[in-house]
Amino acid sequence: MKRYLFMATLLFVFGCGNKNKQTNLISSAPEVKEIDAFMKNDIALEVYDFNGLKKFLNRTDDKIHVINFWATWCAPCVKELPYFEKLKSEYANENVDITLVSLDFPHLYESKLKPFILKEKLKSKVVALDDVDSNSWIPQVDETWSGAIPATIIYKNGKRKFYEKSFTYEELEHELKQFLN
Repeated sequence: MKRYLFMATLLFVFGCGNKNKQTNLISSAPEVKEIDAFMKNDIALEVYDFNGLKKFLNRTDDKIHVINFWATWCAPCVKELPYFEKLKSEYANENVDITLVSLDFPHLYESKLKPFILKEKLKSKVVALDDVDSNSWIPQVDETWSGAIPATIIYKNGKRKFYEKSFTYEELEHELKQFLN
């Protein structure tokens, strides 16, 4: 028994002494290089309370604005995000502006939201809403909104439609086209 204890102690001591060799082996692994690249390409995330977010909800600049409320933890939200990205790409010359408003929890911005944005290569503007008084701001977005996500607003100047649902690409494009005419 003493022999096993002695050998375990030796392994522990010498294992700690070889830390640099282990670190060098680990740091050359592809996964770590990807993490290093991620850290170098970190993004700046705009975070607003609801008063700051209002500017995105009421613009009068002759653009069609599509505002989507979503979160990384919401499966239907994540499923429809590529449709908003496709809409941005397909209608880039039609004066269409896409803003994705993340409702992720602030303590997850660094560990979940930013990595998600980078991994999915989101091209639309992503902002985060950090305002705990949802009972106040949800009805200001739309009186009929229960607070469920995904939720989307499409507007141009005085015309505005609110959707508390997830979209297919065809449905989203159909709704957008109502604002193009």
